[in-house]
Formats: sequence, C-alpha cells, structure tokens
Amino acid sequence: MQINTTGKNIELTEAIKEYVDKKIGSLEKFHDKISLAHVIVGIENHHHQKGDVFVCECKLHLTGEDLFISKTEQDLYKAIDKVRDHLEEELKKHKTLQREKDKRELRDNKEYKIEE
Repeated sequence: MQINTTGKNIELTEAIKEYVDKKIGSLEKFHDKISLAHVIVGIENHHHQKGDVFVCECKLHLTGEDLFISKTEQDLYKAIDKVRDHLEEELKKHKTLQREKDKRELRDNKEYKIEE
C-alpha cells in the first residue's frame, strides 16, 4: 500500500510521517485490497479558548470503493490513533460484507447450474 501524507497548517516532520506510516500501514492486515491511502494531518483552526485542535483525515482506496474518516483531537497523535481504530472497524465490516456477498453469488451460481 502506498501512503501519501500531507500537512495542513503544520510542518510535517519525519516523526509524524513515520507515525502515520506505521499506524496506517498496519491496516493492510485487515484488508488485502487497499491500494492507496491519502492522509492529511494538521491544525484545523486556531481556537482561542480551546487551544489548537488537530485533525487527521484519511481516505483509503479499495478496489471498487473508498473509505474516508476524519477525527479531531487536542493531540495530533491521538487523532491519528482514532482514525486508525475507526478504519480498522470499517475494514473488518467491509471484509465481512464482501465475504457474505461472495458466498451468496457462489450459492446462486451453483443453483443456476443445477437447474440447467
């Protein structure tokens, strides 16, 4: 899987890039059809009362569809972790649904062949 990381209103350091690569790269074990991940990390807005609010957005390109998740947190690394956890859940759901669809198609094809 190729991972493209972009900074938004923030300097993208090697530590941040490595952390994103490690976290998002670990999603490959949950779904083998991930071809590309676009990750945007940075500061959403300068909130005067709350301080800086960090955002992490990730768009995964799967065969046939895309998954997009965006999370905001007070800490950039927490935002990255939340995005990774949410994507893990979505990938597991997607894989389960895909398996069920494949089983239905296989069953329907067998029934069709028997009727011929």
